[in-house]
Amino acid sequence: MNQSPAETALSRAMIRWSLTKSALVAETPRSWIFRVEQNGRNFAALKILKAIAADEEGRGARLLQWYEGDGAATVFDIHGDTIFMEWLDGVTLGEPARAGRDEETTIAFAAVVTGLHRPRKEPLDGLQPLRDRFQLLFDTDVRAWPHTARDLYARSAGIALKLFDKPSAIVPLHGDLHHDNIISSDRGWLAIDPKGLLGDPSYELANFFINPERAGSKIADPRNIAARLDILTQRLNYPRKRVLGWAAAHAALSACWDLDAEKPIVNQLAVLPNLLSAYDQA
Repeated sequence: MNQSPAETALSRAMIRWSLTKSALVAETPRSWIFRVEQNGRNFAALKILKAIAADEEGRGARLLQWYEGDGAATVFDIHGDTIFMEWLDGVTLGEPARAGRDEETTIAFAAVVTGLHRPRKEPLDGLQPLRDRFQLLFDTDVRAWPHTARDLYARSAGIALKLFDKPSAIVPLHGDLHHDNIISSDRGWLAIDPKGLLGDPSYELANFFINPERAGSKIADPRNIAARLDILTQRLNYPRKRVLGWAAAHAALSACWDLDAEKPIVNQLAVLPNLLSAYDQA
């Protein structure tokens, strides 16, 4: 009987890394994820990438490996489209955030970013420039946006262009850092599933301002935005206006992704006016 691509990759991984047990725990449009054991001692994870996502997910895996476990899940080895890595089964940072513990989660988020952005000796090639990630924002026809929100789109796209035109530090970026991509462990909070970008370090905070999902209207509350901004900029020393500019630009980009996928953009439209207002006042 012919094996599926996942079965073939799993069989090879079991031999390559001397694994003794495996169990499929998730299949996503982008990968298969197995929990595996080594001689009945330690759990680990195998992530087998699907061809449709191999380039992006491969960049992310190499970035995780480059982080060497500092602020992120540890990648032990990569072979082809199979990633052998630390098993994490804690809660995501989204859980305390949805329970109303926003100050606590913002402080934890800042600590994760500090680990990810720690200077490292070796450079990392093959990351996607942040400007390329934003191409859909600039290519979107304003008429795709609701009539009453087209000014939000235009302002956000203009801010993004201004940010790209103004020089900044360029560092490797997780690129999709939000509450539910950060998981608790006995080593603290650790990031997973990076996109593998290269750009302004202030962008790393952008996704935080429109998350977590299922947190209700408090995400868009100007007081919540201000409180998060205060904690993050004080702890990370990133410029307030750039952080808010990237947050607004990313919210608009997120809306463009959802519009392109014919999904509603209610959440982005709720938070974007207040992000733009905070940007104007910064």
